[in-house]
Amino acid sequence: MQIGIKSLGCPKNLVDTEIICGILKEKGHQISGQINNSEIVIINTCSFIKDAVEESIEEILSLVKLKKEGKIKYIIVIGCLPQRYKNNNLSQELPEVDAFLGVGNLLEINDIVERVLQGEQIYKINSNSDFLYPKTALRTILTPQHYAYIKISEGCQNNCSYCLIPQIRGNYRSRKIEDIITEVKMLSEKQKLSEVILVGQDTTLYGIDLYKEYKLAELLKRLSLLELENLKWIRLLYTHPAHYNDELIEVIANYTRICPYLDLPLQHISDRILKKMNRPIDKRYIIDLINRLRDRIPNLALRTTFMVGFPGETDQDFEELLNFVKEVRFERLGAFIYSQEEGTPAHNFSQQIPKRIKKERLEKLMITQQKISKEINSSYLGKEVEVLVDEISSGKSKLAIGRTEANAPEIDGKVIIKTDKVLAGEFMKVNIMETSEYDLVGEIRK
Repeated sequence: MQIGIKSLGCPKNLVDTEIICGILKEKGHQISGQINNSEIVIINTCSFIKDAVEESIEEILSLVKLKKEGKIKYIIVIGCLPQRYKNNNLSQELPEVDAFLGVGNLLEINDIVERVLQGEQIYKINSNSDFLYPKTALRTILTPQHYAYIKISEGCQNNCSYCLIPQIRGNYRSRKIEDIITEVKMLSEKQKLSEVILVGQDTTLYGIDLYKEYKLAELLKRLSLLELENLKWIRLLYTHPAHYNDELIEVIANYTRICPYLDLPLQHISDRILKKMNRPIDKRYIIDLINRLRDRIPNLALRTTFMVGFPGETDQDFEELLNFVKEVRFERLGAFIYSQEEGTPAHNFSQQIPKRIKKERLEKLMITQQKISKEINSSYLGKEVEVLVDEISSGKSKLAIGRTEANAPEIDGKVIIKTDKVLAGEFMKVNIMETSEYDLVGEIRK
């Protein structure tokens, strides 16, 4: 039977979707992204902010429409949306949905599918989000076959005042080092990975629960020393600035497989706002950490994320953030508007910022970063860079799309290569001929 799959949200959610696909494929089901031709459609949802909730609901309603038109028969909704609203009886609000599953019920998906086919309506959401997938969990990789996201932990214990993740995903839980190593070996043997990307709600906290100390440095060393012929890049996302130590910095600096690229979400720089956010860091610490990282890791590309419009953010706070961005000149930067979420402490804070002001601040911040990014990219002009090819264009353009080690998939810029005589997953030397705010254009070295 063909089962359609939709995955919304972040790479961490995508890993969950891949596990579901692997379980279903083992039982003989065909997995497809073509929703219209599927008897059952499973949608893995996101709900950490209002926009994500709205997107999830819109996608579900589009499936309901297809069901009413007779184009699909069954709908299964899983993940963060049912988990967040576990006490809201979503089955009454969306009676056309045949099953709702929370984030802790993924391994039961085959049983749920069988029960749905028998006509059963299911609402199964564990009150405690304690799921942690085992090393034996099968995965069907949905990214290009030469790279994979590896989830090293689940949940979060930072309790930022604006965030629902601990309520949705539970307390912080690390996977065992051996389980992660086994998974990387299995995936690499199956599809010859060129890159693995470590993800979790807080990757730098890795190991604190299992081993009573930070273990990310050891994990990175173990992964770097694996005898895997094709694996060249190990990338680290979602690092929390509060949990860096000297050992971790030295490992990143000295092991060549580890990309000199760090995703370091800072959220703000004003001490007053950081305190209201319940972030356990201040401006002095952040500046010192950035200096240490740049001093000790050659050719480091720093990516960060900032939030604008947090309750009580004054013009002075925002200008402090803007000046900080101008001074530090992050290689990569994303920003988003604060979303007032029920169930978080910040929801009840006074001095909520009007939407118009939040949008103006976001635009001003991103225009500033675009100028910085364009200047940084222009420094690549005429230089040779190593590029991992991600895809080959299917049209008449004869182009390949790839990334340098300073770019993560989906969230960062691309390198457009003027040839189609390459293969996805190959590393190529590319001469950069043109640059823009986010992308580079080049030709293969002759």
